[in-house]
Amino acid sequence: MDGVGDATVWDAVVVGAGQAGLSASFHLRRLGLRHVVLDAATAPGGAWQHRSHSLTMADVHGVADLPDLAAPPADPATAARTAVPAYFAAYEQRYDLPVLRPVDVDRVEEGPERLLVVHARDGRTWTARTLVNATGTWRRPFVPHVTGAEDFAGLSLHSSRYDGPEAYAGRTVLVVGGGASAVQVLGELAPVTSTLWATRRPPLWRDPDSEPFDGRAAVALVEERVRRGLPPASVVSVTGLHLRPQEQRARELGAYASRLPMPRRLVADGGVWPDGTHRAFDVVLWATGFRPDVAHLAPLGLRAPGGGIALDGTSAVADPRVQLVGYGPSASTIGANRAGRQAALAVRRVVGGHVLTSARP
Repeated sequence: MDGVGDATVWDAVVVGAGQAGLSASFHLRRLGLRHVVLDAATAPGGAWQHRSHSLTMADVHGVADLPDLAAPPADPATAARTAVPAYFAAYEQRYDLPVLRPVDVDRVEEGPERLLVVHARDGRTWTARTLVNATGTWRRPFVPHVTGAEDFAGLSLHSSRYDGPEAYAGRTVLVVGGGASAVQVLGELAPVTSTLWATRRPPLWRDPDSEPFDGRAAVALVEERVRRGLPPASVVSVTGLHLRPQEQRARELGAYASRLPMPRRLVADGGVWPDGTHRAFDVVLWATGFRPDVAHLAPLGLRAPGGGIALDGTSAVADPRVQLVGYGPSASTIGANRAGRQAALAVRRVVGGHVLTSARP
């Protein structure tokens, strides 16, 4: 089943095989809906396979269980880029999910008779009644514009390219960003090198002892944004930050106490701040997050006036044939599984509830 010259009209095409895509596939199969999962990667694991080697299972905030199969216990010292992809691969195999890879989807267009046509960059196409988009954000790292960025003579890289602190020993690193990834990177870098920290606004700290994490409330805040058609904020951005034991050494060194505003401009050997202060550094590490990877959906005209894709649950308000999972409230493991089930039920409604098989995966 490779999709070449295939006249099949699928009930759904799922784009992306990370947590949200696998969850959606499981539920689509459980409901007897004919579907195929197209994944741009060459191997299972979603974005996890690209994480830093230094990110161990002791560092991750948690990996939600995929439907009907709990994640196996992992040695805290194991690299997350090894443990989580192994779990995803085992899941695909156990439930015989119809994942094709590598398939890099280029665009999705309106076809004849209210069908959707999914185009891959290599020329292959798939036709479906519905689409479940699960492309996440990993392939769209965001770097904000700062005047003079092209003049900076040092190393400038996004945190998606960061692969541990060893390469930065003896260099001064400016870490930019107010989220969990910036806190984690500072925790690794501060004990081995000199660091600066800049954020656009003061970070929101949370005391885990007195302010327990409420994942459902965090997801609800992001859901409200996408319901209004605004660009989604990350779930992490509304949960607040806290320091874990492995970041205490960086705290003792003052890495988090000396936060700066964003530099006004970059220069060859560093940056100039709004008060005129010049600070020298060798590396800028942009821990500034990602944007939704949805450019391939542009031909469908889904964007609302607010700049985002308005959703009712997981259904695009502009076109209920399109489900988005791994977008907005389901862009983390907190909401991905629930979204997968919700999307599968929405697909069944769109295709008229026609169940091809009652076999459970």
